[in-house]
Amino acid sequence: MATEVKVPALGESVSEATIAKWYKKVGDAVAADEPIVELETDKVTVEVNSPVAGAIAELVVAEGDEVEVGALIALINEGASASAPAPAEKTEAKKEEPAPAKKEEAKPAAAPAPAAAAPATQAANADHPLAPAVRKLIEDNNLDATKIPASGTDGRLTKGDVMDYMAGGGSAAPRAVAAAPAAPAGPKPQRNLRDGEERVKMSKLRQTIARRLKEAQNTAAMLTTYNEVDMTNLLECRNKYKDGFEKKHGVKLGFMSFFIKACTTALHEWPAVNAEIDGDSFIYKNYCDIGVAVGTPQGLVVPVIRSAEKKNFADLESTIVDFGKRARDGKLGMDEMSGGSFTISNGGVFGSLLSSPILNAPQSGILGMHKTQMRPVAIDGKVEIRPMMYLALSYDHRIIDGREAVSFLVRVKECIENPERILLDI
Repeated sequence: MATEVKVPALGESVSEATIAKWYKKVGDAVAADEPIVELETDKVTVEVNSPVAGAIAELVVAEGDEVEVGALIALINEGASASAPAPAEKTEAKKEEPAPAKKEEAKPAAAPAPAAAAPATQAANADHPLAPAVRKLIEDNNLDATKIPASGTDGRLTKGDVMDYMAGGGSAAPRAVAAAPAAPAGPKPQRNLRDGEERVKMSKLRQTIARRLKEAQNTAAMLTTYNEVDMTNLLECRNKYKDGFEKKHGVKLGFMSFFIKACTTALHEWPAVNAEIDGDSFIYKNYCDIGVAVGTPQGLVVPVIRSAEKKNFADLESTIVDFGKRARDGKLGMDEMSGGSFTISNGGVFGSLLSSPILNAPQSGILGMHKTQMRPVAIDGKVEIRPMMYLALSYDHRIIDGREAVSFLVRVKECIENPERILLDI
């Protein structure tokens, strides 16, 4: 009896995912708890493991297909060995058997048959169930799946096939002719590519990043205030203690832990920066869950350090290093990127001198760090060359007034320029 593999629960508010990569093919042996597929959601990538040992009997969906939580994606013959290619060949032969019969019945129309058999115009294979996302798109637009050319494995219909069909002016199914005028317009046709161009589909993560950033701009009354901080004392402190710190704690002493501590100090003094808007109410938080923006090849992710105000420097640095490594490997969990009350983004590691960060909704504040650069500044009536960094605080003016935003940033500046303030809580 075949064991079903279904899409697991992916976290709060996540209802669907994309099949990013199959690690196995039909007939391959698989061990219990061995990863067989990688799912990509709008927040993280998740590996699905085999529930049993056996051999892959069927891959129900193809790479690139969208699937809902709980959807069937594969079948595994429990206890079977990797000699499963034979049944697969039988299946293929079974599918090919009707073809000659159809050709014999349609001898008078033999001329157009080769064109109809071309893969580019292959009709959807009715033997395979439609993926939930594909079925929903077809039902919403009153289309006939049997009339849409399919490009998926074994004649499966993909979401892209349906969208291409609609963009090309595909008509609705006969059963829905009367309702055709009321059907929503199809997506905007894609432009033709020039020589030297290639089209790459946006990942679900990148689509979510784009949507959330635009929502933040459209929803919040976003404003940015700037200041600059003299990094001289912080650099001296770090250089003085970094070797002993690493020897004792096994992790390097970086700048981010100082900025997190400075922000938690300022957030307690200016709680509106740590709050959020919910309808016609303000939600104030008595904790500091700090999101740390991490750049990855797939896009920007923001894992959250819970109760950062209670952690020491070693805990903060260890957590940051762990987040960075697992973010690049796509191993962060959904719960590790949920929530958060304030975000810190360090564009300085990429060389940014000054920028205006965009809010990470529903948060009301985000601090942007930038590159430390030697610049001439006036100190006690004299011009000195100091390591300076620009800081930027973007905030939601609906909940945070200018006085609070500026005072918050000044407090962060004071803590960084005099690191002992953080330790002495003054």
